[in-house]
Amino acid sequence: MARQNLTTVTEFILVGFTDHPKLAVLLFLVFLSFYLVTILGNVGVIILIQVDILATLATDTTVISYSRCAAQFFFFTLCTGTECYLLAVMAYDRFVAISSPLHYNVTVTPGTCRGLLAAAYICGVSGAILCNTCTFTLSFCDDNQINFFFCDLPPLLKIACSSMTQNEIVILFFAKFMFLANIMIILISYMLIIRAILRVKSAGARAKSFSTCTSHLTTVVLFFGTLAFMYQRINSDKSPEEDKIVSVFYTVIIPMLNPLIYSLRNKDVKAAFRKVIGKLQFPRNCLTHGNYCSR
Repeated sequence: MARQNLTTVTEFILVGFTDHPKLAVLLFLVFLSFYLVTILGNVGVIILIQVDILATLATDTTVISYSRCAAQFFFFTLCTGTECYLLAVMAYDRFVAISSPLHYNVTVTPGTCRGLLAAAYICGVSGAILCNTCTFTLSFCDDNQINFFFCDLPPLLKIACSSMTQNEIVILFFAKFMFLANIMIILISYMLIIRAILRVKSAGARAKSFSTCTSHLTTVVLFFGTLAFMYQRINSDKSPEEDKIVSVFYTVIIPMLNPLIYSLRNKDVKAAFRKVIGKLQFPRNCLTHGNYCSR
């Protein structure tokens, strides 16, 4: 009987660090400064990296040492390869979420996520070491001008003075194997996803299920599409200017679009955005209708 008279709790109150108004403002400023320093630190690192690459736009000629070129190529290959594997892992994640939603938490456990993430980075590092080693053991003779804005595989292979060597064969085989293997995983995952969606009777439920894949599918098409266009033209006589334009997509534009593509499809992000907009519009509505607004 005593439990029946209790009120059900529907919200909680966070006491925080202090209930003193002056101290609350001080703590707000302190934590705000922490977050700003964190953001500025990360942005600073990104700017330093980008400025080093973008230096070719500010001057007529730039010189990069052999070791710095190798380091730049290694980290670029590492990031690109790892993203390929992560996109394949995300396709598998979408397949499990749509085909077996009730068993998702059992199948995709935190341990499984950590294992898949570690595997993606291990494969990315291994591939970067292999490509970097094979590329920079090639012979580079008189021609040392890289007709590109950073050290990438196609322009480096074009200025190598040796003919098609074992190293180049290994590089091209690995690059195409990595590309095709991840594409096959993604294609198989989406074939199974489409089959699972077609089994759903409700048209609204089918549209909702497929909408959860649109962000990932958009990134896959943009990323793998530009990579395929770029790396399938290594031995062709196409204009280097075309390669530069294409490379801008997977080095600059796609990373810029990724946060927008994924965030705008995330219901939590959209809910937070609507909440912020609602708070901004609430005082204006109160003033318009002459109502009293309380906090």
